[in-house]
Amino acid sequence: MASTQLTSVTPPEPSALTTLIANSAPSDPLSAATIQILHNLQHQHLWTSVQVHDIKIPNLNASSPPAGSVATSPEDQSATPFLISGIPPHRVYTHPDEQLYLLERGLREEDVELERMFVLSAIKNQPWSLRKMAAVFDSLPDEAEIQAAEVSMNGGEELGEGGSKEKAAQLAEYYEYRKRARLTKEWGGKRLLLAMVDRGMGGDGTVVYYVVQEGAVKPRQN
Repeated sequence: MASTQLTSVTPPEPSALTTLIANSAPSDPLSAATIQILHNLQHQHLWTSVQVHDIKIPNLNASSPPAGSVATSPEDQSATPFLISGIPPHRVYTHPDEQLYLLERGLREEDVELERMFVLSAIKNQPWSLRKMAAVFDSLPDEAEIQAAEVSMNGGEELGEGGSKEKAAQLAEYYEYRKRARLTKEWGGKRLLLAMVDRGMGGDGTVVYYVVQEGAVKPRQN
C-alpha cells in the first residue's frame, strides 16, 4: 500500500502595508484605513512631509445636544475621522481664475511653489452628512495659518534655464495677489481630497481620491 506524504506549505510573507497596519495596532477600521491611505500617498503618489491629524469636531459626538440645537443624527455619531496632510509632487487642483491669472502673465504651474494639502480618510459606504462635512472644513486651518505653514519648494528662487528677474518679479506679484485672493475667496474657499478605501465585503483595498470644496464652485471653461 502506497504511503501518502504530507507537504507543509509555507504561507507567504505579509506585505509591507499589512505589516505596517499590524504594527500600528489601529483601534478601529477607520484608523487602519488612515494608515493605508498614508502609505498610498507616500509610496504610490510620492507625497512628502506626510502626517496625520486628529479632527476635533465639537458637539458631533455629544450624547445630548445643547438646548435649542438640532439633534445629532446617527451619521454624526460615527467614528471621528482623521485628516492627513502632505505635499504632493505636483498641483492637484487650480481654480479657473487662478489658472487664468497665471496664463496672462506667462507663468506655469511648475513655476509656483507646492503647498501642503489636506486629505480626509474615509471608507466606502461610511455614513456622512453635510453637517459633518461642514465641521471638517471648519477644522481646517484658516488662510493666515496656511500662509505661515511650510512649503516644499523655495517660492521660485530656482527659476531654471529660462529664469529671469522678470519672472521672479511676476512670481512675487503672484504670491502677494494670492494672499489677498484667498482671504476674499476670489480663488475659491477651502478644499481637500476625500480619500475613500474599498474595504467592504470583497473589496480590494483600492484608494480613490475626490476633490471636495467648500461652498459653490465656479465651473471650469473648456
